[in-house]
Amino acid sequence: MSQTKNRIYVSVSNDLFSDMRVDKVCNTLVSMGFDVHLVGRKLPNSLPLTNRNYKTKRLKLLFKKGALFYAEFNFRLFWYLLFKKHSVLLANDLDTLLANRWVSKLKGSQLVYDSHEYFTEVPELKEGSFAKNTWLKIEKQIFPKLNKVYSVCDSIADIYSTKYGVNVKVVRNIPRIEKIKKYRNRAELGLPENKKILLLQGAGINLDRGSEEMVEAMKYLPEEYLFVIVGGGDVFEKLKGIIIDNKLENKVMIKGKVPYQELIQYTYQADLGLSLDKNTNLNYEFSLPNKLFDYIHHETPVLASNLTEIRKIVEGNGVGWILQNHNPETIANQIQGIFANESDYLAKKENTKLAAEKLTWENEELVLKHLYSDLLQ
Repeated sequence: MSQTKNRIYVSVSNDLFSDMRVDKVCNTLVSMGFDVHLVGRKLPNSLPLTNRNYKTKRLKLLFKKGALFYAEFNFRLFWYLLFKKHSVLLANDLDTLLANRWVSKLKGSQLVYDSHEYFTEVPELKEGSFAKNTWLKIEKQIFPKLNKVYSVCDSIADIYSTKYGVNVKVVRNIPRIEKIKKYRNRAELGLPENKKILLLQGAGINLDRGSEEMVEAMKYLPEEYLFVIVGGGDVFEKLKGIIIDNKLENKVMIKGKVPYQELIQYTYQADLGLSLDKNTNLNYEFSLPNKLFDYIHHETPVLASNLTEIRKIVEGNGVGWILQNHNPETIANQIQGIFANESDYLAKKENTKLAAEKLTWENEELVLKHLYSDLLQ
């Protein structure tokens, strides 16, 4: 079967809707002249994909999580890619790498790997478990043979480079320069005008990532504060229970997933952006979440956990404060202290504008363009 010139199949294990990193990479590849096809999975609650400049495909699967999901997904992905024409394959994260590696060997397509996280150190993979050992085995077999790899931050790139002797580039997950013609006001978003809005946003608002403590912190904050959560994750039912138990219905607002263009309207209207991941595993320690840069790009100062890569951005650009600890009462006291020092708050808000000028996808994608340039035919 002949390959098709400059056609690249990009694989992810999510449902494509909220993966802004992959969307940015795909658009960069389109701008370079690649014919881009993005493949993910279909979920029962998957929202429709609109305004994409490339082709998309969602695979329907029987299993939704766990070992059976990953086995089925890689099996389906392998057969899907095997009968497609392509000159390049891009695997995003370890859970798509096996199928892509097999197909690239069988069809002679070039293989590129984008590591979004320190996959084998995610909290779901318990030390010594069969699942973790399986993923480590896959990683050890394939990673040393890769020659085009990039990751999301210096720390993860350094670990992989040292461990496998591969030159891992860094492409951080930073938004494009985007001039919003008009932001919606608070009334249009259903937000009060007379309260300080504390915002936690993102697609990975999961258990043990700080949202539980933040909800409890609202017990210690006066009525002038409102905690708003916009996004998705597995912690929402637990948060609703905490809210009800503590009678915080008037102090916490939970929104579900919304399109990115709507999400950033909330980002702009927030007074303080929150990034509260705990240092419970190496993947979190080296994380550099999208929301951090979204806050910066929409002039929202940040209160963030004391994690390696996040601290570099927050302190290096003077755009916020580092969380003292995850005790709810301490969080509440620190937030009140932030707003009590108005001059410091305004200085950090002004710094977000300066940081946004240099922290751009337009700068990050230069690494991508160099890496992919010799794959264009």
